[in-house]
Amino acid sequence: MKKIGVIGGSGLYEIKGLRVSKRKKISTPFGRPSDEYVIGRTGDTEVSFLPRHGSRHDIPPHLINYRANIWGFKKLGVQRIISVGAVGGIKKDLKPGTVVILDQIIDMTKARASTFYEGKTAGRRAEVVHIDLTGPYCPEMRKVILRSGQTSKVPLKNGGTYMAVEGPRLETAAEIRAFARLGGSVVGMTGMPEASLARELEICYSGISVVANYAAGITSGKLTTKEVMDGMKASTEKIRRLLEQIFRHVPEKRKCPCKDALKDAKL
Repeated sequence: MKKIGVIGGSGLYEIKGLRVSKRKKISTPFGRPSDEYVIGRTGDTEVSFLPRHGSRHDIPPHLINYRANIWGFKKLGVQRIISVGAVGGIKKDLKPGTVVILDQIIDMTKARASTFYEGKTAGRRAEVVHIDLTGPYCPEMRKVILRSGQTSKVPLKNGGTYMAVEGPRLETAAEIRAFARLGGSVVGMTGMPEASLARELEICYSGISVVANYAAGITSGKLTTKEVMDGMKASTEKIRRLLEQIFRHVPEKRKCPCKDALKDAKL
């Protein structure tokens, strides 16, 4: 059976149509995940869903236990993770409501535990690992998602660079101008270290970003969290249809390089 994990961001707290079989609390060496994992089936796929900010949305992005969240998926036997989140559009052609299938990340975070490999600990020699993150998103999953966009008739933007920021504050207009010069397409607060942690555990990771609003300075209006939540709610049906098709099209066996990420990465 295919086992897929879904991380829901702002505005996505459940997967409609999922036949839920159990809810599971998981303990990890890194503490507690954001919430219990909701596990169910759709067709021949077992889906484990986790609300990134907790079911009550009471965990801000800079305090999410990213390591525990990803470790929990690994413990459940998940081989692929689909991350869904709201973002601000940096490029003017990425209007609110646009669904972007990401292909690159620029990490601007600065205060997060971002690896499972921390060198020597408690007097023991631990492994030192340098994973290749040239392509931070699984190429096989990107193809599946783009194909699923066609079959679900959900328009998708193929490719985009995610600017990962610390938060919880929103960005300044000057920061957004700088991000645009760096090649950023969208800005969000949770894309890293999720991608790199998944790669360290040899889990395929894919990013679906829903543009909820324009980023700071793109328009003259004030940014509000209500705008972000309203933007995600308006896109919920599109994401549901897209996920339904993704679950159908994901192949049983992985042929991507993600499954061998630790090969030649250890010193």
